[in-house]
Amino acid sequence: MQPPRRRTFLALGLLLAGGGALSACTGSHDDGGRGEPRRPDPDEPVRLRAVAATDTLLAGYDALLAGPGAGQAALLQPLRAEVVRHRAALAGGPGGDPGSASSASSPSSASSTPAPPSSSASAPSTGSAVTTPAGLASLERQTAQSRLADLGAASPQLARLLASVSAAGVLHAVALGDPVPASAPATVPAASPSEPPATAASDASAPPSGPPAGTAPATASPAGTGSAPAVDPEAVTALQGALGAEHAAVYGYGVVGARLPDDHQRTDARTALAAHQARRDSWQRLLGTVGATPSAAAAGYQLPFAVTDAAGAVRLAAHLETRLTAVYADLVAAVPGPQRAAAADALRECALRAHRWGAVPTPFPGLPDTATPTPTAAPTP
Repeated sequence: MQPPRRRTFLALGLLLAGGGALSACTGSHDDGGRGEPRRPDPDEPVRLRAVAATDTLLAGYDALLAGPGAGQAALLQPLRAEVVRHRAALAGGPGGDPGSASSASSPSSASSTPAPPSSSASAPSTGSAVTTPAGLASLERQTAQSRLADLGAASPQLARLLASVSAAGVLHAVALGDPVPASAPATVPAASPSEPPATAASDASAPPSGPPAGTAPATASPAGTGSAPAVDPEAVTALQGALGAEHAAVYGYGVVGARLPDDHQRTDARTALAAHQARRDSWQRLLGTVGATPSAAAAGYQLPFAVTDAAGAVRLAAHLETRLTAVYADLVAAVPGPQRAAAADALRECALRAHRWGAVPTPFPGLPDTATPTPTAAPTP
């Protein structure tokens, strides 16, 4: 019998099959110049709400920059510039691609120019009342949460964008000092009868399988409660990809924990491991409910680079979480509306953990961005 083939962590960075083809046709130019009216964009109501919320947020930045926050421009201006990019992408054409969004319907620059009164006449009123960084952090958090309310109504690619922008808003709130960056998931599944050990990562120095006292890893149920959801074959493929990515992450955190001498960092690794085990189990349950056989973990995984010390372990943890943000952004687009919330929640959690491990920030977590460097894999001996 041949030994199981070793799979690579690089798979975490691959786009899930079909992710680029999920965008609905939401509009068209005049047909052959015959003067036929342009078809309406089905995403328009969602886009209008998203842009209005972003205008409120920009008004908050402008109010703070023009008043008591003027001395904190070095912190506020880069965050505001990212919000400007979010607005351009959310107001862009069909597909919601941040790379293709033009400056149309967006503020003229990323400076402290006041936000334009476009989509909602009353939108700036709440934002203009912001007087402290804490108030702006709260507005960022509330706006991030509101983005997720439209996941089920949006086209696949716009839902993917909304989830990414929501995660970015949570990171902004953290940068502004918010100690509670996002609310708890709306649904939490029943605990598994037993917790399988971390696959191929069970040496004595690896983090234990349970969370430390006083912590509760996020375990939002992708299936929710009730009867089995309807999931098409493409979505099943995407869910299998997410499950495979979580198998790899569980293995990776065994390596991370073995190389971290600091108790605080080991606690972070232990908490992250427990969260990834919970996500792994939730995808296994969902796949089982739709009649699919969950993919099994490999006997071992090839690391993207050699990990020989604590610095390498921290880098590996950041790499794992960053790659998972891409997996979950694509999963949002691949699954039906009822399952999108769990995928978006997983994206947010991974973005927060990547930030905690020191990953380079990006305006669109989980989406391709030219400003975000891509770690280069090194062959393992």
